[in-house]
Amino acid sequence: MKKLLVLTLVMFVSIATFAQTHLYENPNFDKIAQNHKIIAVMPFKSTVKLRPRQMKDMKPDQLAKMEVSEGEGVQSAMYSWFLKREKRGTLTVKVQSPAITDAKLKKAGITYDNMDGYTPEEIAKVIGVDAIVMGTFETSKPMSEGASIVLGALIGFWGATNKATLNLSIYNAADNELLVNYNKMIAGSLGSSTEDLVNVLMRKASRRIAYTKND
Repeated sequence: MKKLLVLTLVMFVSIATFAQTHLYENPNFDKIAQNHKIIAVMPFKSTVKLRPRQMKDMKPDQLAKMEVSEGEGVQSAMYSWFLKREKRGTLTVKVQSPAITDAKLKKAGITYDNMDGYTPEEIAKVIGVDAIVMGTFETSKPMSEGASIVLGALIGFWGATNKATLNLSIYNAADNELLVNYNKMIAGSLGSSTEDLVNVLMRKASRRIAYTKND
């Protein structure tokens, strides 16, 4: 009986750890958002943590390309998440197409690799928006279609991720002020695409984002 109680406690702690959420909302977010007309989603900085046996069959440049693909996949899925709310009238701002965002970044010489060297204010000025959505994404298996195909072809590894952590921030373009920071880790079967994953991760965050509070 004692062993059963200990096991139950360990399982509870593990589940709580994997499901933990950290959420910060700027107390002035609602007021600041009233002046926002358009936002943009950046490519997320992504890390794919493969197991050693998977890594041995992959070259560093292949992993790097996979992580870029993963980051772009999160950007696209996040854009779709906002766009759906824009189309049904529950988003208070316009969301800029990633194609336009990425083209403006490229023209300014801002790349996936050097993006960390720019402030949110500098990036927002380049792409012409009032706020930017950016962050990091960590997964134990790639979710984007391109990355999954690459990994599957290399080592015969397919399927949904087991663990994923999303760290999302929204910054005000005018002064670099952090409006929302959302960090969530989940584990288990998460769906078959990056879009499915983003929908799961954003379910709670949407209630704290001023642009979608009427969602």
